[in-house]
Amino acid sequence: MMPSATDVLLTVTGIDKAFPGVQALSQVALDLRAGEVHALVGENGAGKSTLTRIIAGIETADAGQMLLDGQPYNPGGRRQAEAAGVRMVMQELNLIPNLSVAENIFIERLPNRFGFIDYRTLNRSAREAMQQVGLSQIDPSTAVGALGVGQQQMVEIAAGLSRRCRVLALDEPTASLTDSEVELLFTQIAGLKANGVGIIYISHRIEEVLRIADRVTVLRDGKVVTTRDAAGWDSDDVIRLMVGRDLDRDALAPGGRRGALALRAVRLRAGAKVRDVSFEVYRGEILGVAGLMGSGRTETMRLVFGADPLEAGSIYLHGSDKPSTIRRPSDAVQLGIALLTEDRKEQGLFLPLAIRANVSIAHLDDVSTLGWLSEAHEKAVAQRYVDSLDVRCSSCEQAVGQLSGGNQQKVVIAKWLYRDCDILIFDEPTRGIDVGAKFEIYRMLASLAQQGKTIVFVSSDLKELMAISHRILVLSVGRVAGTFDREEWSEEQIMSAAFSEYV
Repeated sequence: MMPSATDVLLTVTGIDKAFPGVQALSQVALDLRAGEVHALVGENGAGKSTLTRIIAGIETADAGQMLLDGQPYNPGGRRQAEAAGVRMVMQELNLIPNLSVAENIFIERLPNRFGFIDYRTLNRSAREAMQQVGLSQIDPSTAVGALGVGQQQMVEIAAGLSRRCRVLALDEPTASLTDSEVELLFTQIAGLKANGVGIIYISHRIEEVLRIADRVTVLRDGKVVTTRDAAGWDSDDVIRLMVGRDLDRDALAPGGRRGALALRAVRLRAGAKVRDVSFEVYRGEILGVAGLMGSGRTETMRLVFGADPLEAGSIYLHGSDKPSTIRRPSDAVQLGIALLTEDRKEQGLFLPLAIRANVSIAHLDDVSTLGWLSEAHEKAVAQRYVDSLDVRCSSCEQAVGQLSGGNQQKVVIAKWLYRDCDILIFDEPTRGIDVGAKFEIYRMLASLAQQGKTIVFVSSDLKELMAISHRILVLSVGRVAGTFDREEWSEEQIMSAAFSEYV
């Protein structure tokens, strides 16, 4: 018989957790019922991921207790938690790049015959798991490292969904997904609920939380503010409890007039991902870039930045009729182009280094004299951005790897703001960032545009693109499917263009 949604699977009481200089959790309590989605929301650093990692056996609480099915539950590590039926799909990817998609999905239970991996069975099982999350177009033997971040996120989710469990924690599972991929995930979650699985769901997308969750717990500064049924709440209610204030949504609409032509890309091509892309963007403009997973958004931006080689096409800067030579990222930076990468962990940060070192790394000449680094200057610069972006940390000396995902993203943004480039390409800059911090970043982008900076803003979240962009460029299977002005676009038009090359 299927468990009732009133059956309590997991009880957490009095949980404390401290890290050097930070009290991450203080007397936190919640329960999870069979067949429900219990959402955790809060600003970056509120303690959501820390609590979930304790439940999943990845971290150990300093105090408090947990009960699983009424019995003491104190896992000594992730394997013990998983043996008890408690699994977690983390915000930061936990994949092995050199292994195939199939091997990553079934890494703990590879089928074998006579001591050798049975790849036929493995790939067949992987195709079934991949189809559930919309990855049927990818060969399961493909190395995970060859996929984009969004596709890697779906592989991580497929791996989590393929394992039988009683409690499943999903930490920002839709951060890099488009609307169609989100719908596939929600279908899988509905199936898990029907089978009595309890789901802990962390997301900064409040409308998404209110749609899928049965109950919502709000955390602020490591403490529980409230737990309520999701029904009857609206997003403004949740945000107010999260951040302790109202947010002015009307302030997001971009203002100002665009200036001179800043960047013109003509017929860019590179493999199957970028087939024929042309666009232009002006000073003082925020150009949003939309498209489905695999549309070529990230790959196009990497070509502009010189991170990947161009097969054909040209890039013109500041109205020049002579194409610029951009063979590598250092060329782009020298020409005043910055790229905030989609994958902050692998490509945007030096995780073991301090915040101050990560902020100054792209502009070392400004914090050096005759080749000698001035730590005092470096600290002052970093502190300025820590304050302005509200980076939650113990000090500028804290290692970036110890920060939450959203605060890591803020450090990447600080790095490029300090470099003071004229053309700023932001690829998923709000991925994993809480709603309060998102509004800060939106206002920051609007301010930069008003100062004459050129902003290219790539996002999987169509609503945020429509909120802050002057125009939206839509890519579909490596081609431009349309460009829409603010006065004429609609969500239906943009989505139709995004799907156009798939028909």
